[in-house]
Formats: sequence, structure tokens, C-alpha cells
Amino acid sequence: MKYYAEIVGFGTEALRFLTDPGSESLILFDKHVPPELSEIAVLQKQKVCSPTIAAGDMLVICGKVFTVTAVGSTALQSLSELGHCTLCFTGGSEAQRPGCIMAAGEEKLLPRDVQAGKTIEIY
Repeated sequence: MKYYAEIVGFGTEALRFLTDPGSESLILFDKHVPPELSEIAVLQKQKVCSPTIAAGDMLVICGKVFTVTAVGSTALQSLSELGHCTLCFTGGSEAQRPGCIMAAGEEKLLPRDVQAGKTIEIY
């Protein structure tokens, strides 16, 4: 396992990005979330974080399976230090932004899937 975190909550606007065409993303933060971003963040408590997350890895979030297709240049450092990155579910061989982890899967991650107590795992 390269990454493991439990979702502990989310801001009132955090799940709207999942249904935004072209974005389809979640902004992750741990306890270091800046107050001005807390309403758009999915809060997580990370337990395992490896610096070796790469394209081709399997991402399992809230029971749905995706393949990591790209990792932005700053995503792993930010994830390790702040528990922060953006998970973007539009796929693509290049990250949309330096802090993004891109992923693609057969099923869409829906707002109703994201719940406190569910997990984010990367293998």
C-alpha cells in the first residue's frame, strides 16, 4: 500500500467539483487546511503516504476503483507535508496542475459516494 487515509469530513462546497464538467475533482486536505479553503476541501486523516505514487497505480476511493494516469510535479510533496492534493477523475497522461493526481475509471465517483469513515487508498 502506497497511500491510506480516512475521510473525516468535508466542507459544504467540497463535493460540487465532482459534478463540474471538466473538473470532476476533489480537493484533499488534512488538519492543515487553511480556513479559507475548508468549505471546498475533503478532510482526511492520512496514515500511510509513500513518495512512490505513480501512473499505473490503483486508486480506491470510497469503494470505487480508478487507475492513476498522471501525478503532478508537486502533488506528492504537498500530500506528504500537508495532506493536500487534488484528485482529478478526468484521466489524461499529464496533470492539469502541479498539485494534481489524475485518475480514470469505469465508474464515476459521485457526491453520494463520499462519506466520513470511507477511505482513500493507493496501491
